[in-house]
Amino acid sequence: MQSSLAKRTAGVAVGAALLQLLMILAFTWPVTRTAPRDVPIVVAGPGAAATAERLERTRPGVFDVAVLTGADDARAAIADREAYGAIVTTPSGPRVLTASAASPMVAQQLTELAGNLAGARPAAPVQDVVAADPDDPRGAGLASLVLPLIMSSLAAAVLLTFAVPSAAWRAAGVLLFAVLGGLGVAGLAYGWLSLVPGPYLAVAGVAGLTVLAVTGAVAGLGAAVGRAGIGIGALTFLLLGNPLSGITTAPEMLPEPWGAIGQFLPPGAAGTLIRSATFFDGAGAGAPLAVLLAWSAAGLALLGVGALRKPRTEAARESDPVPA
Repeated sequence: MQSSLAKRTAGVAVGAALLQLLMILAFTWPVTRTAPRDVPIVVAGPGAAATAERLERTRPGVFDVAVLTGADDARAAIADREAYGAIVTTPSGPRVLTASAASPMVAQQLTELAGNLAGARPAAPVQDVVAADPDDPRGAGLASLVLPLIMSSLAAAVLLTFAVPSAAWRAAGVLLFAVLGGLGVAGLAYGWLSLVPGPYLAVAGVAGLTVLAVTGAVAGLGAAVGRAGIGIGALTFLLLGNPLSGITTAPEMLPEPWGAIGQFLPPGAAGTLIRSATFFDGAGAGAPLAVLLAWSAAGLALLGVGALRKPRTEAARESDPVPA
């Protein structure tokens, strides 16, 4: 007995230590490897092709440069989320357009680039054409919103799994929590904290859909697979989803292909979608919206599987012969 307890204790301690190392690695490795990689930008105006060639030569692999005709085209590309910023060449010198609402870190990188474009002349003027909320100019508040949103959604999935025995009622609880959570988070983010310019219903919709995707997926895995499913879902969203979301920087600032992978998980999709919905009039919202809808549908489908599995399991137990 004592030997068995000793082995179990040692196993739990070793497992916890390995999980701790994995979590530290997952959260710190992307941060230490953050750098611009093929960040989409635009160069427009007379001599744009030569400027683009010079950027490719002096900063290889940093920017993915598209050449357009004029400043209006460059602004449209930024507004449509096709580019994070632009360099507009003019007879009096280059101008730099940024979008801090899309990524404050990329906007900072482009602002630093403006100092190198002008050569011996004063730094190129910089204009923030899609600015972050004035109450959250660095985007730190918006970025910090995603982690507690994901963690609270995971906690709700665990509570529903252990407190509500019926998978059908768990699904109802997931839907109710998504509605209430979306409205509440929007009230904080849009109202009290003023992290995004709104509109309120758009913020509530993104938050609610994120809750539905995470809570539904984890509760669904728990219903269909059991406790192991809850662990798999929680670790996937925490150890992969949050570090790879790119919300504090940009997906292109993470090592490849991890930034792209992060956009297929709810945290990354939520960060991209809330920026598109609140700052860019919905531009670029299609892909992250599809990701969150897919996770939500998968979660509800798994809850349906769990609801069907339980009656069959109970029926199988009732049909087993009773030992004499």
